[in-house]
Amino acid sequence: MCNGEYPTAGLSGPAIARRWFLQQCGVGLGAAALGHLLGGASVARASEPVAAKLTHFAPRAKQVIYLFMAGAPSQFELFDYKPELTKFDGTLPPPELLKNYRAAFIDPNSRLLGSRFNFAQHGKSGAWVSELLPHFANIVDDVTIIKSMSTDAFNHAPAQILMSTGSQQFGRPSVGSWLSYGLGSENKDLPAFVVFSSGQKGPSGGSAVWSSGFLPTVHDGVMFRTSGDPVLYLSNPSGLDDTVQRDTLDTLGALNTQRLEATGDPEIATRINSFELAFRMQSSAPELMDLTNEPKHIMEMYGAEPNVPSFAKNCVLARRMIERGVRFVQLFHEAWDQHGNLRNDLKKNCGDTDKACAALVQDLKMRGLLDETIVIWGGEFGRTPMVQGDGDDGRDHHPNAFTVWVAGGGFKPGLSYGESDELGFNVGRDKVHVRDFHATLLHQLGFDHSRFTFRTQGLDAKLTGVEPARVVRDLIA
Repeated sequence: MCNGEYPTAGLSGPAIARRWFLQQCGVGLGAAALGHLLGGASVARASEPVAAKLTHFAPRAKQVIYLFMAGAPSQFELFDYKPELTKFDGTLPPPELLKNYRAAFIDPNSRLLGSRFNFAQHGKSGAWVSELLPHFANIVDDVTIIKSMSTDAFNHAPAQILMSTGSQQFGRPSVGSWLSYGLGSENKDLPAFVVFSSGQKGPSGGSAVWSSGFLPTVHDGVMFRTSGDPVLYLSNPSGLDDTVQRDTLDTLGALNTQRLEATGDPEIATRINSFELAFRMQSSAPELMDLTNEPKHIMEMYGAEPNVPSFAKNCVLARRMIERGVRFVQLFHEAWDQHGNLRNDLKKNCGDTDKACAALVQDLKMRGLLDETIVIWGGEFGRTPMVQGDGDDGRDHHPNAFTVWVAGGGFKPGLSYGESDELGFNVGRDKVHVRDFHATLLHQLGFDHSRFTFRTQGLDAKLTGVEPARVVRDLIA
């Protein structure tokens, strides 16, 4: 709920409690009167839990593609050019810098490690970009680079959950689930929130990073696969044709609707919606996932092949989903945890992702979709300015200062915002905490983060939590 000012997906807790009391305690006349006062509106809302909804104010964007580089890319080898760090490569950091510092795995007194790759300035904005990102260098004037991100967690699972849900604790709704709840869907034939995974493994935070938490489960992220059925068990089993399935769903739907009208339980609405969505997806999902009709030059621009699973293919599919009205598409690429083998792994990771990321921004722009779509690139934290191990080829986890970039959706293009200190250890200017980033994202999508709430366990819970959060207006065009 949004403090009573925003349409909810279903009946509120007090409404369910009152209805239960009137029914179960034998006050039949009161139950009838309450049902008459409520009319069909509440049940209609519950039976269409992902219908498109209004926002607090006019949004700048209506959809999001989140390119989550799980494992935490090294900002020092990609975006955060630090000549002073290179100058003092191999020396110990100043003692005062390490006071009260906690590291995940290394001795904080490890030697400083300068970037292992060269940087140059690109575009009219003059943004510094590593030689590892030649395609990103071509779109720097279309993106906002935030070099002063900060988080509270320095291990992968809690940091990924914090970046995804606003909290390190399990059981909170992810950003995509919040937006499914708040915005609804513009396409009844596809989920509002879709998830892809590539790289060496899935995200360390597991399904918690796309969970609906305490929101109705209809707002869960739906994992799509790039081979076989797009979603597990989407195809009919042998011997069941469409006619039998339709008759079965109609019967189940009638029974579930009766129960929904009696209780207002939003999980019954989720069940109805899930059955119907799965039936419609049997036609819509295969068409969506079929890239054989994509123009050859588009596939080459992304570096994707129609029948080969890859991060690049997922980027093409993300664009196709945005075209079809999916609200939030999240691509997890878990491959960036370079405690060692930094040089070779970064070369491979950038080779796998750089071309596709740049192509996605360019493709959305060519199609007139970038203004209404926010593209986010980043991991859960950064890497240390000190070396890990005895050599010079690894970095540990570092939450104090790291880099993400954003494109489209009313963010200011060609801007490099904030900076870390000379050695890249702490934020030196214009700190952006994860909570601030979430508040700004919600603002661009039409929500006041302080009023965008859901009542649970007696509290009005928010994505941005109870600690201070601000909209970073300098990031907004």
